[in-house]
Amino acid sequence: MIKGFKEFILRGNVIDLAVAVVIGAAFTGIVNILVTAFINPLIGLVFQTGDLDQALVVEVPTLLGGVSVFSFGAIIGAVINFLAVATVVYFVFVMPMNHWKKRQEARAGATTEPAADPVPTEQELLVQIRDLLATQGRAEGQPRQ
Repeated sequence: MIKGFKEFILRGNVIDLAVAVVIGAAFTGIVNILVTAFINPLIGLVFQTGDLDQALVVEVPTLLGGVSVFSFGAIIGAVINFLAVATVVYFVFVMPMNHWKKRQEARAGATTEPAADPVPTEQELLVQIRDLLATQGRAEGQPRQ
């Protein structure tokens, strides 16, 4: 039981995932500050509000006389936040790592092999066998059937 857990934890993918989660959490904090301190005030200029959470708020009366509040500004803020985090992670981590991997493969002389010929179907194999048997039969002097 512990041996299986140890093998699972020591796999490269699990460690890579753990590192990605930690780095993603750290960048989320940075991007949240960027959105709060820079992007929100820019949007506030357009919508006359200091925060996206208060922008584009729509109140809809309910059937029982209450009010439902839809905060479209908060949704837009969450989308902007996600896109900012994804952009930073891509350009700071993914793109340089892909470039580094390509350079390592080029140094190692690893080249991609061309795709192998497709495997013939069963019918194509039977036709080839029939043709071979027919040519062998003619070569040995047997009559053709």
